[in-house]
Amino acid sequence: MLNQIIRFFLENKLVAVLLLSVIMIWGLIVSPFSWTGSLLPSDPVPVDAIPDLGDNQQIVYTEWAGQSPQDIEDQITYPLTTQLLTVPGVKTVRSTSMTGLSSIYVIFDEDVEFYWSRSRILEKLNALPSGILPENVQPALGPDATALGQVFWYTLEGRDENGDPAGGWDLQELRSLQDFYLGYALSGAEGVAEVAAIGGYVKEYQVLVNPNMLQKFDVSLSEIYNAVRNSNKEVGARTIELNRAEYLIRGLGYIRQISDLEESVVKVMDNTPVRIKDVAYVTTGPANRRGALDKSGAEAVGAVIVARQGANPQAVINNVKSRIDEISPGLPSKKLDDGRTSKVTIVPFYDRSELISETLGTLEEALTLEVLITIIVIIIMVMNLRVSFLISAMLPIAVLITFIAMKYGGVDANIVALSGIAIAIGTIVDMGVILSENMLRHIESKTPDQTLLDVIYNATTEVASAVITAVTTTIISFLPVFTMVASEGKLFKPLAYTKTFTLIASIIITITLIPPFAHWLFSIRINTKRIRLIWNSLLFLTGIGLIFLGFYVASFALIGFGLINGLTFFLAKDYSGTTKWLNIVLSACIVIWLLTHYWLPLGPSPAFFSNLIFVVLLIGSILLFFWLVIRYYEALISWCLDHKLTFLSAPVFLILFGIVIWLGFGQVFSFPGKTGLEHTRFWNSAEENFPGLGKEFMPALDEGAFLYMPTTMPHAGIEETQDIMRKLDMAISSIPEVKHVVGKLGRTNSALDPAPISMFENLIEYKTEYKTDENGRRLRFKINSGGEFERDADGELIPDPDGEFYRQWRDHIQSPDDIWEEIIAVTKIPGTTSAPKLQPIQTRLVMLQSGMRAPMGIKVKGPDLETIQNFGLTLEAYLRNVEGVNPGSVFADRIVGKPYLEIDWDRKELARYGLSISDVQHFISVGIGGMPVTHTIEGRERYPVTVRFAREFRDDPTSLNRLLVPTKTGAQIPLSQLGNIEYRQGPQAIKSEDTFLTGYVIFDKSEGYSETDVVENAQNALKESIHNGQIHVPQGVSFTFAGNYENQVRAEKRLSIILPLALLLIFLIMYFQFRSVATTGMIFSSIFVAWAGGFILVWLYGQTWFLNFDLFGQNLRSLFQMGTVNLSVAVWVGFIALFGIASDGGVVMATYLDQLFKKRTPGTKNEIKKVVIEASSRRIRPTLMTTATTILALLPVLTSTGRGSDIMIPMAIPSVGGMILQVITLFVIPVLYALWEEIKLNRSMK
Repeated sequence: MLNQIIRFFLENKLVAVLLLSVIMIWGLIVSPFSWTGSLLPSDPVPVDAIPDLGDNQQIVYTEWAGQSPQDIEDQITYPLTTQLLTVPGVKTVRSTSMTGLSSIYVIFDEDVEFYWSRSRILEKLNALPSGILPENVQPALGPDATALGQVFWYTLEGRDENGDPAGGWDLQELRSLQDFYLGYALSGAEGVAEVAAIGGYVKEYQVLVNPNMLQKFDVSLSEIYNAVRNSNKEVGARTIELNRAEYLIRGLGYIRQISDLEESVVKVMDNTPVRIKDVAYVTTGPANRRGALDKSGAEAVGAVIVARQGANPQAVINNVKSRIDEISPGLPSKKLDDGRTSKVTIVPFYDRSELISETLGTLEEALTLEVLITIIVIIIMVMNLRVSFLISAMLPIAVLITFIAMKYGGVDANIVALSGIAIAIGTIVDMGVILSENMLRHIESKTPDQTLLDVIYNATTEVASAVITAVTTTIISFLPVFTMVASEGKLFKPLAYTKTFTLIASIIITITLIPPFAHWLFSIRINTKRIRLIWNSLLFLTGIGLIFLGFYVASFALIGFGLINGLTFFLAKDYSGTTKWLNIVLSACIVIWLLTHYWLPLGPSPAFFSNLIFVVLLIGSILLFFWLVIRYYEALISWCLDHKLTFLSAPVFLILFGIVIWLGFGQVFSFPGKTGLEHTRFWNSAEENFPGLGKEFMPALDEGAFLYMPTTMPHAGIEETQDIMRKLDMAISSIPEVKHVVGKLGRTNSALDPAPISMFENLIEYKTEYKTDENGRRLRFKINSGGEFERDADGELIPDPDGEFYRQWRDHIQSPDDIWEEIIAVTKIPGTTSAPKLQPIQTRLVMLQSGMRAPMGIKVKGPDLETIQNFGLTLEAYLRNVEGVNPGSVFADRIVGKPYLEIDWDRKELARYGLSISDVQHFISVGIGGMPVTHTIEGRERYPVTVRFAREFRDDPTSLNRLLVPTKTGAQIPLSQLGNIEYRQGPQAIKSEDTFLTGYVIFDKSEGYSETDVVENAQNALKESIHNGQIHVPQGVSFTFAGNYENQVRAEKRLSIILPLALLLIFLIMYFQFRSVATTGMIFSSIFVAWAGGFILVWLYGQTWFLNFDLFGQNLRSLFQMGTVNLSVAVWVGFIALFGIASDGGVVMATYLDQLFKKRTPGTKNEIKKVVIEASSRRIRPTLMTTATTILALLPVLTSTGRGSDIMIPMAIPSVGGMILQVITLFVIPVLYALWEEIKLNRSMK
C-alpha cells in the first residue's frame, strides 16, 4: 500500500502539484499569523495567549441588601451550599459571604459539560425547599463565564479633538452612560457574556427623613415609605374612539424630578395634606457602593468585558472593538469653558489581544529563525542546493498542514500549542534529510539502464518503513501528554495534538510530495548555453534594478548568482567545477545575513557586524564540530569497537550522572547510610552540590503586565481605601517603565468578583523593552550621524526600516523582575500588606483553582472564625522562618476585624410597647440602612428611590439612641429604651468550602527555589513544630496546603504511571520492526543517553559558572536566559519530545545495520567490525544533520525574550542538551550491535 502511494504520486505529478496548492492556500487562510495579506480571505484558527486552565465552575449569586456577612452566611450561603453539594458531578463548593452578597462557586468534575452543569444548577435552585431562604431573596446563576474571561478593560474619559484628556464630565454622568447605554450595546457583541461596570456613582433619589418632623406631624416611617411607593405609578385605561380614531388612555405618574417626590402626600391632618417635603429633604446623590476605580491617581468610571465560556478571546475582542467603532460617533459631547469640545471616549487599559499578538509574534519569529537555520545547516552539510531547497520547503508546508488540522480539529492556537511545532522541527527535518540523502546516494550509484524515476522510487521505499516507524514512536511517546488531566491536561494536550499533526504532516509530505518534486528537481538540466546565458543575464540585470528600489539583499543575491553562473562562459573550464561551491557559499552567506538581521542574538545595541560575527562563530563552531565527527568517524568508531568496555563506560557514567542530577545524590546512593559514609566530607559536599532538581507546575508566562494586590485593614472605610488606592497608583505611575496603572478596590458589578473594599487590584501595564507594533514586532527608527534618534515636529520618533530599535527601559532595568522591584520600593504605604508577584491571567487561574490570591498557601478550616484567624496568625509567624519562603509575602487572613455596631433588643421592653422584632428590624433597615422603595423610569434609565433618616440623625451611636421608634398606639419611644448599642469586631467576609469555615495563609517562594520544594519544606517544618509541641492545633481545626504545586504533584503521579507504559508500547513497536529484543534495547540505550544530556543541561543552566563570560559585550548567561530551571511539566514535555528525536536516529542506524548484516553475514569478528563501520558511516551524515538542525534551530528559542519565551525555553532545554549527547549514541548503537553480533558468533562456534 505504501509503495503504491509513492509510485502513484511519482507518476502523477499533477496530483502532487494540486495537493501542494490546496495545502498552501488553505493553510494560509486558516493561519493564525498575518500571512494572507489582502489576496486571500482569512478564517484563522482561534487564538489566545495560553489555554483556559480554569475549572468547570458555576456561580450562584444572591443579593440581600444591607445584611451583614454573618447573616448572609447563616441564612443564604450555608443553606444553599448544603443543597448544591448534592448536584451530580460537583467536586467542591467554595463560597464567600459579604455585606449584602452571597457568592457561591460550584466546581464540577472535568468530564462534566459546562452548559449541562448550568442546567443542573438551575434545576436545583428552582426546586429549593420552601422556607430555606429569607423572603424576597432570589438566588441567580452567574454569567456563563469565569474570571479568566476578563479580556478587555476600559475607562470612560472626556477627550478633546486631539485625543487629549479634557474632562468636563462628572462621575455620575459617566456611570449612567455606562450602565444604560454602553453596557447594553457592548453586551450585544458576539461572544460577550457580561459587561460589568465599576467606579463612579450610581444616581439615587434620596428621601432624607427628619425624625423631629415625624414626631411633629405624627407620621411614621412606614407611612413615608408607602407614600413614596404610591407616588411612582403609571396606568393604562384601554382606549376610546373620537371621530373614528382610536386613542390610547395613559395616566402619567412616574417620578421625573425631585419636586414630584416633594409634593407627594403622606397623610392628611385636619384637611391639610402633609407632604414629603414637610417631613423630609429630597435630593439626588450617590448610591452606596462597594467598589471604585482609579486611573493614575484620578477616580474613573470603567467596565470589564467578559468573554463567554468557550468563545475565542481574540474574536470576542475584535467584535467588541467593532461595536465600539460603531457607537463611538454617537457618544455625547459638551463644550467646555476653555472652548474645547469634550467627547466621551472609550479608552482601553487592558486588552488581551495585545498579549495574544505579542505571544504569536514571538512564536512566528522563532519559527522563521528555525527555518533559516535549517536552511543553513542543510546547505552546508548536504552541499547540494536542490536538496537543500527540497528539505527546507518541508517546514513551512508541514506548518500549514498543521494549521488546517488545528482549525478543524478544534485545537486553539496559543503559545503552548504552537510550541509543539517548534519542538518538532528536528523530526520533520530528520525525515527529509534521510530520504533526500538516500536519494543522492542512489543517484550517485545509478546504472545507465535505470531511470531516474525508478531510482527515486527505490530510494524512497528503502527508508520509508524506517521513517514511519521512527515517527510512530515519536507520536506514541506523547501518549503520556494525551492522558494528562485537569490544568496540566488543558495546558499540554494542545501541544501534543499540534506536534502529532506536524509529524503526520511530515509523513504526508515525505511520501506524497518529496519524491515527485525531487524527480523534477534532479531532472532539470539546462544544456543550451544560450538559454543559460540569457537566464543569468536576467538575474544580473534584475539585481541591478532592485538596487534602485531599495531591495539590497535580493539585489545582492541575484547579482551574485548571475555573475557566478554567468562567468562560466568566459573563464576557463576549470572554473565551472567551482561554480557549485560558490553558489553554496553565496546561498549560505545570504541566509546567514537574513538570520542575523531577524535574530540579533546579542540585542539591538551592539553593532550589526558584531551580531553577524557571533552568528557565524556560533553556527560555524557547532557545524565544524559535527563536520569533524563525520570526517573522522571511521577512525573514531574503529577505536570504540577495539575498546568497547572503555568506551561504554562513558555513556554509563553520563546516564548515572544524569540520574544523580535528577533525583539527587543522597537519594540515588541512599544505601550506604548504614555504613556511616553519609557523615564524610565528600558525602556532604555531594549532597549539597547535587540535591536533585526542584519541581514546579509551570513557569509563569510574561504577560507584559502585573497585578499588584495588597490589602488594607478590614476596618478601613471607602474613603480611606480610595485614598490608599490613589497613593498606590500615583506612586506606581511615577516609574518611567510603567505605561499606565489602573487601580480597583472592592468589586465590579458582577458575580465573578466577590472582593471586599479592603482588597486592591492595581493593574500595571509596563512598556515593552523596545518599541513594537501591534503584533509585538520590534520597530526600527531613524538615527542621525551621531547615533541619536531623530524626532519629527511633534516629538515622535521617525520610523525607518534601516534604523535602530528604540529601547524604552532605563539602563539598570534588564527584566520585568527589575520593574517589579521598583514597584515594591515605591508602594510601601502604612496600613497596606505585602503582595506576591502576580500577573492578570496568572492571578485569575490561581484564584479559580484554589480560591487564593497567591500561587501557594494554606487553607485553614475550623469551628469558628476567631479560632481560624488565631491559628492562621500562628502559621504566619512560623512560615516566615521556613527555608525558601519569602518572608515578606506571608500573610494570614485578618478575618475578624471589621467594626460592628450591634443593636441588642430588649424583648421585655418591646413587649411592653407592643412591638415585635420584625417591627423594630424593619425600622432600622429602612431608617438607618435605607431601603430602595421604587425605581424611577426616565427613558432607558432606571434610578432607585430610597428612604432613610438624614445623615445627622444616624452618623453616630448617640444619634442612633435618640431615634424615635413608633409604636402601634401612636407613641414614639427612643431607641435607647428598647435596646443597647454595642461595639464588637466581626468578619468583613466569611469564606467556606464544602460548608466548612475557611481562612487562608498565603505565601510565595524566594528567588532560586521551586514551588514544590518550598511547600515540602513548609510541610516538614510545620509537622515537626506540631510534633514538638511548638504549635498547638486547636480542636476542630485542620489545614491543607494548596496552590499550583497540587497540579505538579498530580501530573508527576500520572506521568510516573503512563510514561513507563508508553515506553513499553514503543519498545513493542520497535520490537515488531526489528524482531529483536537486543536491537530494540540498543535503540533505547541511545534514548537514555540523550535524556542524561537533557538533565545535565538543565543542571548547567543553574550553575553560575557555566558560560559566565562576555562576548562582544554580552554575557552569555544573560543571552541564553540562564538561571535555575525547575523540573516543571513544561520540562517533562521537553524530555518526551527529546525521546522521539533521539529514537529516530537510533531506528535509522539500527535499520541500516540490520540490512547490511543480512546482505553480508560476516563470519569473523574482523568482518563484523568492517560491516559495522560501513553501515554506521553511511548513516552518520543524515543523523548528524538532524542533530545539528535540532540544536541550532532551538538556539533562537533559548535566546528569545519575547512574550511566551518563558514557556518555550524550558521545553527546548532538554532537547538541546539531549541532542548534544546524541553524538555519543551514534557510537553507542554500533558498538552494542557489534558486541551482540560477536556474542552470537561465539555461541555459534561452540
